[in-house]
Amino acid sequence: MTSEQIHPPLRMPDHLFAELAAGGGSPAALTFLEHGERARRLLLLRTALSHISAVPSPLGPSMEAWRALKMAAEQAPEHVERLLLAPQTGGWLAHLLRRVHDTAPGPPLWAEAGHLHVLAVAAALHTELEVDLPVPLVDGTLNLPGLGLARLPGARQGLSIGRARTKAGELELTTPEGDASCVCRPRTMTARGSTAPLDASGALGPGAAQWIPVRVLTHTGPSGTTAIPLDDLGPYRDLDEPIAPDRLDPDEAAAWQELFEEASGLLAARRDPGPGRLDPARIRAIVPWGRTSTTPPPPPVVELSASSGDSFGSMVITRPATGLALAETLVHEFQHSKLAALIHLFPLLDDDREERFYAPWRNDPRHLTGLLHGAYAFTGVAGFWRDRMSEPQHAHVAAYYFALRRVQTRLVVRTLLTSERLTAPGRRLLTGLAHTLDGWLREPVDPTALARARTAAALHRTEWRLRNVVRPRESETGRGSSSLRFRADQSPWRDLRTHAFAHQPATRRTADDHLAAGDPATAVARYADALARDPDEPHLLAGWIVARATLENGRTDRRMLARPELVPPLPNR
Repeated sequence: MTSEQIHPPLRMPDHLFAELAAGGGSPAALTFLEHGERARRLLLLRTALSHISAVPSPLGPSMEAWRALKMAAEQAPEHVERLLLAPQTGGWLAHLLRRVHDTAPGPPLWAEAGHLHVLAVAAALHTELEVDLPVPLVDGTLNLPGLGLARLPGARQGLSIGRARTKAGELELTTPEGDASCVCRPRTMTARGSTAPLDASGALGPGAAQWIPVRVLTHTGPSGTTAIPLDDLGPYRDLDEPIAPDRLDPDEAAAWQELFEEASGLLAARRDPGPGRLDPARIRAIVPWGRTSTTPPPPPVVELSASSGDSFGSMVITRPATGLALAETLVHEFQHSKLAALIHLFPLLDDDREERFYAPWRNDPRHLTGLLHGAYAFTGVAGFWRDRMSEPQHAHVAAYYFALRRVQTRLVVRTLLTSERLTAPGRRLLTGLAHTLDGWLREPVDPTALARARTAAALHRTEWRLRNVVRPRESETGRGSSSLRFRADQSPWRDLRTHAFAHQPATRRTADDHLAAGDPATAVARYADALARDPDEPHLLAGWIVARATLENGRTDRRMLARPELVPPLPNR
């Protein structure tokens, strides 16, 4: 790995692009994407080096760290390649270049550039190379990517400089004054010398352990053991700015392990590649978010998940209560990683970034890039639920989500295909997704689940328009007026129906219950009663419109369903 290497251009074979365009991807296709990410990382690294070499730094010349990294690559290239492709390395490079161009905040630039020294130390430990480098410390800690956190006892808070010496896989970390030091062997996670053994909690408070290893989620399947970092320590594990460690309690970490085993078992049950299928070994990191203990109990679904194109294979996730929900989210976020890697290779569209499109999984208008990411991710999600329909314990709920996501995603694909901003590769990608979804739309689904899915899809679109689209003026209601104007006072709203309609209601207490149970007549009356008390409530009005259209399906009802923002207040009907 050198900045001077010249490689032939990457050329993706047509059959690999076709696999990815269908929403899936064989191991060969995913490996090609990883090769593309490697090439991009090297380009970014070379660009970063050209900038940071001129940054004054108390750490000294950055080329010293670069030479150490190259030496490690020559001795054990597979270890340094893994470090280069680690999600945190991608996050660091992207953030550093944003810092260079003054488009992101952060610590002093020399400290962020000094992460190159940290990478060199981590590489030296992996390859048992002997190095001696200054490194930036935060609150007396040094985070080694893929290994863990070394902490100097008694070191001062804030940003400071330490000295890292490696020999035979052993790390000695000291302050320049020599008033604090620790020695450890990160690769074996065994403390030596003055390093205290890892305490039971892995806490980061006063008196905590001096070596805190990265936790690893494991699953053993027919092809071997999968090990994925559960990263609660790395500064570049988030989507943008560096963040502090947020160590999980042991019980919470154990809960993650249990869920990951369950989720991996579901995913590994399908060996052939295809839309919605994922080999868990392809994931490079899971970042737990929003909770560090098992209390309060987690929700049944994932409340937050996200990923970044800069950090291929990594995903930020709030732990849900079930392995099924986690497995769906792993598929969803890995789809985002695949598409981001494709976008790094091919320009798929020319996006003006104007947020004006309906996305069935969002409560706000989206731009074309967001729409494309959603379409690709939810094609994978639809495929995931399609597979679950053959599993007796999941069949009923799977039928609902498969029916819902296939119709919602096909709507978005149609929107994208009518855009004039697609490139030739972008159009080919969307045509592939359309072919997959059109085939799925012809597949039979349990009638009751299908009915609830269609109703839920209509409810979301109707409420979205009521909350986001401005009612047009009289002069704008003609047939030739198709552009939408959006409310300036948009506020977040919670989608209460998408998951609620997944199950047939056991009892019928609310108008939503009656609508989900296939009784639109009672639902219309219940919604009307509630609207008499609160005529401007979009949630109620959306329910009334959809229930009436389901019940009567006349021309007026279809028009209301298409343009609900034109519907006057209920008392005037």
